[in-house]
Amino acid sequence: MKLEEFVSETINQIISGIRKTHDHAKEHGAIVNPKKEYKKISLATKETKIEARSPIHTVEFDVAITTTEGKETKGGIGVFVGPIGAGTQGKSDSSNSSISRIKFSVPIVFPTQE
Repeated sequence: MKLEEFVSETINQIISGIRKTHDHAKEHGAIVNPKKEYKKISLATKETKIEARSPIHTVEFDVAITTTEGKETKGGIGVFVGPIGAGTQGKSDSSNSSISRIKFSVPIVFPTQE
């Protein structure tokens, strides 16, 4: 699995999961990812306004990337998450592989519920 596919699919599933919980939460009197209210006070006019804004969340990734080259395999790059792996794998009498870790985060505004 390519890294871009892994990141895209992970974020898509998180968003879909949040959307699916909205109706269930509403039935039980809960709110999933509510908008936050902020007071905005004008120093010149002393007016107070309440604004609702969507919170920004950070999805953090810690991914192990492996590359493998061998006589019987053409080689390739795979993304491995925990004990489950996806990518090019094969048997080879002699092979070289390396593992690199990548850590990054993606800021996202998830679907909110009023």
